[in-house]
Amino acid sequence: MAEEKKRHGCLTAWLILMIVLNSIVMLVYLLATDSVRSHYPNAPGWAFPALVVIGAFNLVCSFALFQWKKWGFWGICVSSLVAVVVNLYVGLDIIRSLLGLVGVLLLFGVLHIGNANKGWPQLE
Repeated sequence: MAEEKKRHGCLTAWLILMIVLNSIVMLVYLLATDSVRSHYPNAPGWAFPALVVIGAFNLVCSFALFQWKKWGFWGICVSSLVAVVVNLYVGLDIIRSLLGLVGVLLLFGVLHIGNANKGWPQLE
């Protein structure tokens, strides 16, 4: 019988936070596009729907990580890089655009902490 996988509390908390924050950001871009667009009037029309798709993809990847799928981590890496590019097109400065990558670094770190419950080696 296969050994049961165990997730430490920090990883569980981080994944839940990712799900909550991505849901909120996705809903803001979906439901308050006009308000967000007023802050970035030169943003291309495709940018906000793209950010909604990125948020939805991040949700899928976060749930995949809950299911111990390594592709969830790589998906978040790719979508975060795409989000940096989209944010630059929207008009965010380079610093605020790159801050989105901090979440990926934190996820990587949280996946590598914990002794017996370390998340990274348990991913399939």
